[in-house]
Amino acid sequence: MSKNKKVPVGVVFSTNPDFDFAFENDGEVTTLEPNKQNLKVQLDKKARAGKQVTLIAGFVGSNDDLEILSKKLKNLCGCGGSAKNGEILIQGDFRDKILTFLTTAGYKAKKVGGN
Repeated sequence: MSKNKKVPVGVVFSTNPDFDFAFENDGEVTTLEPNKQNLKVQLDKKARAGKQVTLIAGFVGSNDDLEILSKKLKNLCGCGGSAKNGEILIQGDFRDKILTFLTTAGYKAKKVGGN
């Protein structure tokens, strides 16, 4: 199916001549202001062959803004990572450094998990 076509949601057929289909919302999600974001910074080792990654979860916004924040964090830590589905993965244990950066940038961020 083409990306430009709209798909009706939930209704297969209607006998009402005045019925109007509801379409999926293809618009971008608006990015919340930094002081309204609730970010969680945690260390994760699951399904990564024992390697540690710092996981920043809870970002609400467009993928472009997520990529911009991810790039800033990767440059700050000097390492690689990725960003998708509202989560940023930074290779290595940089929880404290990322937490101080996010709080100085105006984000509401907290450390989650033990250690």
